[in-house]
Amino acid sequence: MKIRVLGSHGSDLLIQGPNGSTICRSVGFLVNDELMVDAGTLASGLTLEEQIRVKHILLSHLHLDHIKGIPPLVDNLSGLVDHQVVVASLSSVVAGLQKHVFNDMVFPNFFDLQGPRHSILRARGLEAKKEVSLSGGISITPIPVNHTVETVGFVIRDDSAAWIYSGDTHHTEEIWQVAARTPNLKGVFIEVSFPDSMMDIAIQSKHLTPTLLAQEFRKIGKPDLPLFVYHMKPTVRDQIMQEIAQLEIPHVTILQEGQTLEI
Repeated sequence: MKIRVLGSHGSDLLIQGPNGSTICRSVGFLVNDELMVDAGTLASGLTLEEQIRVKHILLSHLHLDHIKGIPPLVDNLSGLVDHQVVVASLSSVVAGLQKHVFNDMVFPNFFDLQGPRHSILRARGLEAKKEVSLSGGISITPIPVNHTVETVGFVIRDDSAAWIYSGDTHHTEEIWQVAARTPNLKGVFIEVSFPDSMMDIAIQSKHLTPTLLAQEFRKIGKPDLPLFVYHMKPTVRDQIMQEIAQLEIPHVTILQEGQTLEI
């Protein structure tokens, strides 16, 4: 699987540094050019031609930084595509998206608004711990995690490899138990939002710090498994990176916008 990192942060910010500007974007990962895993940077990170190829949007939860790329995508695709874009998540997440965003007040309801043949968006409710097949030979399994709203991570697999995406999470158990028994597991993507000095806010908001990351990663029992870190708040990114560098994790990568991974 090819994974493009469109956004790897927990917010959007243009950072001025000694070597120029660096853009930090909210999370969004494009898999094999057709599947978006979370949608914070769905529209702003892709050309129109690339957006036209997107067939599925997989949402971990309803928080704004994970969904905000969907409305501009719809605006961009209106009148240009014959296919529907499937928005897949837990039924509560899909229902919340329709109730709070695509409600004809905040934004038109493009789940119902008909184009020449059909609406642009189509909802697909997922059941926790039940694997479903998507187009392109990819299967996904939602696994509940511990966050402030109902949230899942995902096992994402094809015929040769699997990887795990944590979603936003705090201390949790089941997804790491699944990781421990997943065959052909090639990597795990785990969020880190705050440095250890902000442990209180991490606990209140149910996110991870580097110390908590290490605790969660050890639960998998595969110390040589490649670990990919995302969802850092841009204003504390450097501090988080310094703390992660002190962890005794041999294969850790802090994700950046523009990277392409092969899993």
